[in-house]
Amino acid sequence: QLVESGGGLVQAGDSLRLSCADSRRTASNNGVGWFRQAPGKEREFVATIGWSGGGIIYADSVKGRFTISRDRNKNTVNLQMNSLKTEDTAVYYCAAARSAYGSRDSRDYRYWGQGTQVTVSS
Repeated sequence: QLVESGGGLVQAGDSLRLSCADSRRTASNNGVGWFRQAPGKEREFVATIGWSGGGIIYADSVKGRFTISRDRNKNTVNLQMNSLKTEDTAVYYCAAARSAYGSRDSRDYRYWGQGTQVTVSS
């Protein structure tokens, strides 16, 4: 079971840190990805990290602003989001990959959290 937290309402330029808690160690040996879905838009890839902390991939839209990391002791995967823009507004989901490394394709993920809302105002 994956549970996201850390969402909220912030202003453009602010930062937020999202956390994905893996209480049942569902993804302990798997990659974990972050995706987001804005109103009226399809779900899109944000970032992914492999089981050991390698295999990091970012979407071009967040590269240089977002940082994904994982704490294997705490079974969490975090997404540090800096320099937030209004276009980052979306529901953010974490998901466990089917293998040791994730990808940009949502079909490569099998377990999904319920999502956390991030709203960035201008």
